[in-house]
Order: sequence, then C-alpha cells, then structure tokens
Amino acid sequence: MIPIAESAPAKINLALAVTGRRDDGYHLLDTVAVFADAGDVVAAAPAQTLSLETRGPFAAGLPADGSNLVLRAARALQAAARAEGRTVGGARLVLDKRLPVASGLGGGSADAAAALRALARMWALDWPPARLAAIGLALGADIPMCLQARPLRARGIGEAITPLPGFPELHLVLANPGAAVATAAVFAALSERFTAALPDPAGLTGFEAVAAYVAATGNDLQAVACRLEPRVGEVIAALAASPGCRAARMSGSGATCFGLFASAEAATAAAAAIARRSPSWWVTACRTGAGG
Repeated sequence: MIPIAESAPAKINLALAVTGRRDDGYHLLDTVAVFADAGDVVAAAPAQTLSLETRGPFAAGLPADGSNLVLRAARALQAAARAEGRTVGGARLVLDKRLPVASGLGGGSADAAAALRALARMWALDWPPARLAAIGLALGADIPMCLQARPLRARGIGEAITPLPGFPELHLVLANPGAAVATAAVFAALSERFTAALPDPAGLTGFEAVAAYVAATGNDLQAVACRLEPRVGEVIAALAASPGCRAARMSGSGATCFGLFASAEAATAAAAAIARRSPSWWVTACRTGAGG
C-alpha cells in the first residue's frame, strides 16, 4: 500500500491577545490564524505496531519516541478506535520536518493533526471532524485549529473556533533567526495584565482590509519573547524594512516572525534579500489558504 501523506501547514497568528487565565493555569487566548503552503509532511503506512521515523532539515534532535506529539496522537486515535470495537492495526509514521522546531508556527500540533488525518483515512474511520478535534484537544490546545487548517478565529484555550469564510489568500515572508523560544517560558514571563478581545475579524474579505486589521492589532506575547530572545526584534525590524511590507510581527510565542505583502513577487524579493543579508536565518516566502 502506498503511504498516505498529509501536509502539516505552518500556522501563523496574524493577531493574538491573551485575555485571561483559567484556574488550572491555562491562558485564555483570542487569535486570528491562517495556514501556509510551507510546512511539514506526515506519511502513514500499515504496520504491526506504531512507530515514528523523523527526517528532513529540522529532524535533528527531534524525539521519535513516545514523547513526540505525532506518536502520542497516533496512540490516542488507535485507542479510541479500538474502544469502539474497530479493528485497526499499527502504522509506520514518517515525519518530514521542514519547519524549525519550537518556532511559533504550531509545528508539533500541525504534525499531530496531520497524523490524525492520515491515520483516520488509512483506518477508514468515518468520524466527524469534531471527534478528531476532541482527541486532539486532549493532547494540545492548538491541534483542533490545525485540523481545520483554514483561516479562523480561535478563543478560549484554542478550542472555540470560528471559521472565517471569504478571508483572502495572503503573501507572507516567514523568518526565524535560528532560535527556539519555549512556549512555556514565554507564558511564565507574561504579566498578569491581560488585554481585551480582538476586534471581530468576520467580514475581512480583501487584502487591504486584512492589512489594516493586522496593522491595528498585535501579539501580546511578542514583547516577552523579544526580552527572552532579542534576535526576534531583529527579525521583525528586517521584515518591516523590506520594500512593500505592510505589517511585521511575531507568530505565536516565537521566534518565527512574518511580514505581510501585497503580492507574491514582493514577498519573494523580500525573502531573497533577507536571506542574503542573514544567511544563518531560516527564511521563506509563502502563501496562505483562503477561507472557504
């Protein structure tokens, strides 16, 4: 059987507000997220047991044991299927890691979501998306978002998702200075002064409207991440100084940042120029999907 492959697109937070914290310590968020044509790939093939192989430019140092979110998602799905009386075997999973690790692009969650989609197809599980989302949420708050992989607004801890139909494709440059910023460290350093919810993004259907929205909002984690890793500020400055950049900001908890451009040509030129000036950085131009 030919392995079933699923893309794990990078998740970019165009805006992110931290609006509070629950009694169990989880922070409450309000974010507008889009998903790019840059990302990892997860492939699955039938096997006697569950196993994971990692490969790709960012596979070094990435665990392939039970601590990896891909394998944890596979085990959770397998257990849920067997609890329902389904006859499912194992799987040989291969993660092609193309995104930097701990980069604020939802990589681990996107990989887990891709594994859930691939295995659900391979095991012929005709479950509704909400069933996979519930399994994913038990493993990580970003997984339900990554299962949808389309423009959306997410609130709560990430589980309250509102799709954004009509949201336009966007042209972005993603840049990472070669630094990994731990999400837990960023949230631990965050002050208790929370912010208001984001302006309603519903109805944003053109580039100019989205550019204005991004410019008028922010990322509440950015200042903290810049203190922990000053190179994040350098990346934002480099993106903002690029010709045609309409907004530059950090995604998620960092350290990857994005610049928003009106065209693929402008984004490609900016990415090439930044890569020439900072050859040790990871830089790529990408396009995000539109809202369906």
